[in-house]
Amino acid sequence: MNRASAELWADEIGAAGTVIRYGHFGRPVLVFPSEQGRAGDFESNGMLAAIGGLVDAGRVKIYCVDSYDEQSWSNREIPLEERARRHEAYESWILGSVLPWIYADCGGEAEVATLGCSLGAFHAANFALKRADKFPLALCFSGNYDPASWHGWGERGAAAYFNSPLDYVQHLHGEHLDWLRSRVSLLLVCGQGQWEDTTGSLPSTRKFATLLAEKGIGHELDLWGHDVPHDWPSWRTQLAHHLPRFC
Repeated sequence: MNRASAELWADEIGAAGTVIRYGHFGRPVLVFPSEQGRAGDFESNGMLAAIGGLVDAGRVKIYCVDSYDEQSWSNREIPLEERARRHEAYESWILGSVLPWIYADCGGEAEVATLGCSLGAFHAANFALKRADKFPLALCFSGNYDPASWHGWGERGAAAYFNSPLDYVQHLHGEHLDWLRSRVSLLLVCGQGQWEDTTGSLPSTRKFATLLAEKGIGHELDLWGHDVPHDWPSWRTQLAHHLPRFC
């Protein structure tokens, strides 16, 4: 399988992050890892093998990145607002370094889909809703879309608000909402088995889908059975089931 990687420096973070590309042609998909994950997790957890036929056939190119969660959303020693500010440094790296690298690899600008499981699903949705001009499609598996529920504490300011889809989506209105309706689409997938409730993923996914419906934002909700847990085997099957429709 055609593979390339790069270490891209981020001034905002003061460190380099890894990007790994799989595939030679097709729709570009930016993959965010699960909590505190690395770029290689998508392959090591069997996700790449689950869609290997699509990659080899030139229908999709997969771009996997490192997370920054350890310093941002997963850092319980700092208040929620500071976590959100640190996330914005990661956002700057994605938009300022990773996205141009993807464009160069694709031979020009292209519409990039986002994809993620667990906390990665939050990233996929958040980037698509905030930057639908770059990411018009988000594929989200077992996500929790309320960062305040991740052991958040302290006062919540603008950074936390604008990185909490359950907060800012409910206040979307006017021309920007009309534009989002015409531009973005989200796929929300979640099992109803073990850990989907304790992680908050199932209730959050349901709430998020209801909110998107109220706002008329394009989305699809797909809830799997009570025997489908919050785990990699579920996500491999769900991804193999859904991705062919989008590439």
